[in-house]
Amino acid sequence: MYNMTCHGLKMYTKVLLRSLDRLVSVYKGSESVFLVSFLRKKCDIDVTRSSREFCIEKNINNAAGKLAHNQKPDWNKAVSEAEEIVGYSTSVLTWLLSDDIANVALHLRKLDGSNHPLLDTAKSLLYNGRSNMQAWGLIVLLISKAAGQLNVEEMEEDEAAGVLHSQRALAEVTQMIRTYHLVHKSMVNIYPGMYPEASILNNMIFGNKIALLSGDYILANVSGILANMRNHEILDLIGHSLRDLAEGEFIGRRDQQNNPLPSPQGVRDAAQDWTHRNVLSAGNLLGRACQGTLKLAGHGRELQEQGYNFGKHLILAWQACVDLEPFIPGSQYVSGSLFNLTSAPVLFHLQHDPSLFNEIDKGLNSIQNVDFEKIHSIVSKGPGIFLTKQLQKNHSQKVMEVLQVFQESDARTAIRNIIMAMSHY
Repeated sequence: MYNMTCHGLKMYTKVLLRSLDRLVSVYKGSESVFLVSFLRKKCDIDVTRSSREFCIEKNINNAAGKLAHNQKPDWNKAVSEAEEIVGYSTSVLTWLLSDDIANVALHLRKLDGSNHPLLDTAKSLLYNGRSNMQAWGLIVLLISKAAGQLNVEEMEEDEAAGVLHSQRALAEVTQMIRTYHLVHKSMVNIYPGMYPEASILNNMIFGNKIALLSGDYILANVSGILANMRNHEILDLIGHSLRDLAEGEFIGRRDQQNNPLPSPQGVRDAAQDWTHRNVLSAGNLLGRACQGTLKLAGHGRELQEQGYNFGKHLILAWQACVDLEPFIPGSQYVSGSLFNLTSAPVLFHLQHDPSLFNEIDKGLNSIQNVDFEKIHSIVSKGPGIFLTKQLQKNHSQKVMEVLQVFQESDARTAIRNIIMAMSHY
């Protein structure tokens, strides 16, 4: 009876966290209502999932195996089933609804109609699609559970999740660092004369203040969690990841808003340039988090290195999928809209045909001056799409190779399902 009650409570909690309608009723009277309702209305966000989906009785031990037999893997389903396996959700939504963040979110309404990038960032943080991969912390928990623990104190283990309390804290830190980085990147570089109208200028300045303070608040919480862990080796790993995130913002050419642009020197070896950019901006964070969680569990240096490779190659495989998205038939890409000019398909095409720089160089002041419809059409007909698919396949295979180090388990199967769902087109 006790186990059934706990299982029912867990399912009910999922319903509360996943359904905006219930969240509004639960947090009624709190500033959190505004955060949910404002973003839903103004940013057209839908982070809901069917309540019935989470109330159906499920066997947690068999949850991960269901997707393996599905011909069309689904990202949201794979993540949902993985969360059941670890018994814990690392979705950014669960802590964005804290009172402190909600108080900051009250000021977002002042940005309504300003087109400040912070609103798009808020939308991407709450969107459950694979293109945003708000599952970094979940991956850390899954690799923790798949590896198990060696020589750790019994009181340190979170029996419900099958991981250590310190591993759970590291998963939260990983997710929060990812979020803080995205929030800070939404700041606008305002230069003299950019906004002649005073009202627009004031809105942009205010939006920058909110983005800066929100990102700093998240980073301050990260620092507090790391300090409480009292582990200088983990602190060193995460510190190096933060340094790499900063360094990644200064790689190659940039326009005045710090949007990346490919350079002729970089495309001489497109794969190497693309890998270097994405390892710094994301791969090292998840890689070192996976390395750190295995260290916390008492595993040796060799397995820790395998953990780093797992996280790094997983991010690179995911990024290749994201880069492919605008060029895949049936995607949600709108013709003429902006996409990453340093994405793998573009870099591979430039290596094959450097004449495309004639159009890309128009964006040295602002990428808004680039004819994205023209670039999309040219790249779609070139070799970049095929080479990017091969790139994604290679990194996915390397992730699968690392998984073979761990014994067969529901956690390992869940990771495999996520990789299948991530790379399916």
